[in-house]
Amino acid sequence: MEDGTIVLVGATTENPSFALNGALLSRAQVLVLRRLDSAALDALLVRAEKALGRALPVTPEAREQLLNFADGDGRQLLTLAEDVFALPEDAMIDSAALMRLLQRRAPLYDKSREEHFNLISALHKSVRGSDPDAALYWLARMLSGGEDPRYLARRLVRMAIEDVGLADPNALQQALAARDAYDFLGSPEGELALAQATVYLATAPKSTAAYAAFNAATAAARSSGSLMPPLHIVNAPTRLMKDLGYGAGYVYDPDTEEGFSGQSYFPDAMERRTFYQPRGEGFEETIRERLEHWADLRAKLKR
Repeated sequence: MEDGTIVLVGATTENPSFALNGALLSRAQVLVLRRLDSAALDALLVRAEKALGRALPVTPEAREQLLNFADGDGRQLLTLAEDVFALPEDAMIDSAALMRLLQRRAPLYDKSREEHFNLISALHKSVRGSDPDAALYWLARMLSGGEDPRYLARRLVRMAIEDVGLADPNALQQALAARDAYDFLGSPEGELALAQATVYLATAPKSTAAYAAFNAATAAARSSGSLMPPLHIVNAPTRLMKDLGYGAGYVYDPDTEEGFSGQSYFPDAMERRTFYQPRGEGFEETIRERLEHWADLRAKLKR
């Protein structure tokens, strides 16, 4: 392929980035053939009418519906048009008659291929972008294509944790309840529970503060080595451990006047770090105020 000894021409419905060997892909030029839009499909239909010498016997509304049925596939459009051309020349059918005449094929969707990941990405980003209508559309597309509703339920739980977080603690409960409701009701009734959770998540306030905090804490834990907890928060189940100072000086926060001791819970060799920084969306506004109050108390107790 590099020196021209071999000229390789191929076609695939898969994403070449995933389906082709990297060395082969790097030596090839990739041409993307995209689905036909309505204008292109209509032009194809006009060619068929010219070839047969007569117009398709459908109303303008039914013609538009026929283009939608093709779902961007020119070959599918011509196959559907053949059934319509088979009608008597004096026939004229509307949208309802066209629906009865043609068996509409399911939208393009393959749970094991790229389309699966494209659509779940669209659903996730629609929820994250607070657009319940778009989110419901992508949910319906995946369910109509035969996606496993339990997979969608798992993704909704992930969205509740990752994108809504503590801005609305009820979001996770809604997602888990939708999963349980689907398991209890089955399809199709249980799919409404998934739709309800989707709307709830899309309309909930969003925060990634807890997600970001965990990532930051994980990075700190990996870089700090094997630091021990400070002795005052380590239990002392034996006399020897007590003699060594385990648990000495520990303050039980609920017994203090403010319900807050301000003690350090980080390793002695590690300075205090702030990982969780609530943005003040939804319930996180309450959390932020609480953390600021405790920070003020911690500063006063140190003086």
